[in-house]
Amino acid sequence: MGTVWAYAQDSGYVFGQSLVGFTVEAADGVIGHVDRQQDRTGMQHLVVDTGVWVFGRSVVIPAGAVTAIDTEAQTVSVSPSREQIKAAPRFTTDSDTADPAYLSAVGEYYLSARL
Repeated sequence: MGTVWAYAQDSGYVFGQSLVGFTVEAADGVIGHVDRQQDRTGMQHLVVDTGVWVFGRSVVIPAGAVTAIDTEAQTVSVSPSREQIKAAPRFTTDSDTADPAYLSAVGEYYLSARL
């Protein structure tokens, strides 16, 4: 894997493709739906609305965690488990995605989770 903040070449991602509304799935179940995405080079990530699964909160999932995108089924598969994503640094507001300290913590967490 190159960087945690970029899609892997074999993920099926096409630059500029909107993933908003796609269902996000881990091997052990559905995480939620893509609410927003950031495509800035070096900072690509998804903001996923987990619905009631994690008490209605959203999580940031770096693009490097995406293993496959199925545009027909509108699904995004990710490598971390539901528990790993639930334990990730808490996302509270969109300003978090502009905070270098927060992004560093998220990146380190997912790298240590062995994406």
